[in-house]
Amino acid sequence: MEKLVIKGGRSLDGTVRVNGAKNAILPGMAAVLLDKSGGESVLGNVPRIRDVVLMAEILRSLGAKVSWEGSQLTINTRDLSNYAIPEQLMLEMRSTVFLMGALLARLGQVRISHPGGCAIGTRPIDLHLKGLVALGAQIREQHGFIYATCRRLAGTDIHLDYPSVGATENIMLAAVYASGATVIHNAAKEPEIVDLQNMLNAMGARIRGAGTDQIRIQGVKQLHSVEHAVIPDRIVTGTLMMAAVAAGGDILLEGVVPAHLEAVTAKLRETGAQIREENGRLRIKATERPRAVDTLRTLPYPGFPTDLQAPVMALLTRADGTSVIIENVFDSRFNHVNDLRRMGAQITVDGRTAVVKGVPSLTGAVVTAQDLRAGAALVLAGLAAHGETVVEGLHHLDRGYESLEGDLAQLGAEIKRLDGEVEPS
Repeated sequence: MEKLVIKGGRSLDGTVRVNGAKNAILPGMAAVLLDKSGGESVLGNVPRIRDVVLMAEILRSLGAKVSWEGSQLTINTRDLSNYAIPEQLMLEMRSTVFLMGALLARLGQVRISHPGGCAIGTRPIDLHLKGLVALGAQIREQHGFIYATCRRLAGTDIHLDYPSVGATENIMLAAVYASGATVIHNAAKEPEIVDLQNMLNAMGARIRGAGTDQIRIQGVKQLHSVEHAVIPDRIVTGTLMMAAVAAGGDILLEGVVPAHLEAVTAKLRETGAQIREENGRLRIKATERPRAVDTLRTLPYPGFPTDLQAPVMALLTRADGTSVIIENVFDSRFNHVNDLRRMGAQITVDGRTAVVKGVPSLTGAVVTAQDLRAGAALVLAGLAAHGETVVEGLHHLDRGYESLEGDLAQLGAEIKRLDGEVEPS
């Protein structure tokens, strides 16, 4: 079993270029299934992370041809024929649910099992299913599988009870081939939604409104292949920003979109960090112990992202003062708290609220990532701690970070990945 070994107490300094976004490339790969032209689509700036590798396996199982070259992914769906997603692959990654809308639009049918992924609370797919039903799909559940079929999808008005990113994207993917117009009300506004709209429009779709709470899709008869570069990963960017604040230092992040991180930047400035935005770059300088922040609430975009709640808690464990974090998106996203306590953090949790009383320093320990972002939080805590920290459960971390340890080592952190047993020093 692989582990990260971190010797804390070193400040970070240097430059890192951020890779493409996990939450943009996965729906983008689903979008390629809508290409009926038989051509090859080329996706650039693709992170080589576990979830992308799994999605590529799924596309191959459906009849697509997928090949890698560096950070470029080439996909041909001319021979797409299978509509059933393998159950084991479905259970490993929640994002496979995006394939429902694309396969329903392309083949008129799809079979999936309930999606898996990180255990971070209740994440029902009822909004996805309601949206597909509104477009004309027939849904039935049997023996643990969900079957969806349609003769022809028809555009309609869809009102989401919650601005779900996944449901918004799934409906967009299905609606591009629906007859007439579809309007999604209370749509998610995340940058990844805008990226999906741009990619689909480049394929021949007619979509407008992404980035607002109302998206309009005019159905078309056929989409074609595309060349598209994925937007940079704002969650990886935010994680590295927080690493600089947690460990101290002066770093420069390149290939980023600062406007995607305004809520994060505002909170980090509250901790005392100096952040300067340049053209496609962010410089983060933190030379003092961070200050505690006023109440931090996770919210849908443009609010503070739930995916950065765990990393920001890690840096606040050693802040001067007491911070309050309220998790408004998921009902069970404090999987990192017990391990942070093992390192000396003082955190109390009541339902969706965590109170973090900063301590002068953390102490290295053997800890285990329980989910993707919890893993990132434990790495950040290890950077700031005295002594050696061993982080286990790296299969979670590898789902969303191409090489977090490589980026941090490039910035001067003493961190390495090892196989097998590690005896703490």
